[in-house]
Amino acid sequence: MKLFFKTFMFVAAAAAVMTACNKVDDLPNYGNGSAPQLTASAASVAAAPADSSADLITFSWTTPAYAADPSTFKYIVEIDAAGNGFAHAASRTVIGSLSTTFTGKEMNNVLLGLGFAFNVAGDVEVRVISSYGNNNERLTSNVVTVNATPYKVPPIVPLPLSQHLYIVGGATDFGWSNPAQMDPVRELTRLNETTWAGIYHLNGGQGYLLLPDAGSWANKYSVLDNSIPGAANGGSFGFNNPQDFPGNVAQGDNWYRMTYDFQSGRYTVVKEDHALGANLYITGDATNDGWTNSPSPAQQFTQLTNGIFEITMSFVPGKLYKFLNTLGQWQPQFGGDSATGTTLGSNYGGGNDPAAIPTPATAGNYKVRVDFHAGTYTVTPL
Repeated sequence: MKLFFKTFMFVAAAAAVMTACNKVDDLPNYGNGSAPQLTASAASVAAAPADSSADLITFSWTTPAYAADPSTFKYIVEIDAAGNGFAHAASRTVIGSLSTTFTGKEMNNVLLGLGFAFNVAGDVEVRVISSYGNNNERLTSNVVTVNATPYKVPPIVPLPLSQHLYIVGGATDFGWSNPAQMDPVRELTRLNETTWAGIYHLNGGQGYLLLPDAGSWANKYSVLDNSIPGAANGGSFGFNNPQDFPGNVAQGDNWYRMTYDFQSGRYTVVKEDHALGANLYITGDATNDGWTNSPSPAQQFTQLTNGIFEITMSFVPGKLYKFLNTLGQWQPQFGGDSATGTTLGSNYGGGNDPAAIPTPATAGNYKVRVDFHAGTYTVTPL
């Protein structure tokens, strides 16, 4: 036992001596770098689809002069809409190089991702953040502003050739009937070139489809898989996909605002607080019937598409009017304070009534349009 103890002590002592003889060098202490200076090859860019693969703009910067191999330096190029403070910036990482180039398509994708509208110029801000390869000593460059215009790309989902879109299905109040002449309420409203919307009552647990041609089952807009969690509230859709849009089981039978964006191929279904009235009427001393909650059929609006109503009226100055959607009731009631149109005020019951709308300063015939999607009304001379 004594022999083992002595042997152990000898080995330990030898190890200590060897450790002392192999002293580890101090870690290197690199000097501080300097913030890179950024420049752009152009102050304004506007690519076209035909040359989308060509180089559009190059961003270059000076070296931060870190005390290390420059080929290991890391650079993050950030691009954001002007005024955002780079809160939602698109970024590209570059290692070793002092420049990066964006093709027309690459820059276009950045701009569309930032929410820029097609063919509308806007300013972006660009900066570069340098660092060592391990992200130490991050230094931020100056900010360069570039005026950029995105070009239009084809929608992900092909637009209906008919320019119309109708709803059918067991989840709707209309069922699976598909007449050649659809009621206007069943036609979704085209908000812009690639977006349609509707306000509908849906029954949970059943499905629906969107049809481009009333009376025909040849084509449809639908989803690939309606069992995906959350599919009742939104997701991807396409042309002639195999499954129906699902009704909302979780929120049950309710009114919903439904929006279909063909450009992105995405849809959203959001619970709506108020029902969309089937009819709309005009009342007030600006009308033949005066202030009544039961105006005659001559004062009923024509529904053009879901949520869009129009009527032609002969107005004289100094009068007032409002809108109602249920005969014999003063609510829901709609109005506003502008003779030419503005945000649509409302009282669906239990609140304050909106202002009465003043007639235009010039007597004549006018078209009154009420848009429940935008929440506005407009008054246009004829």
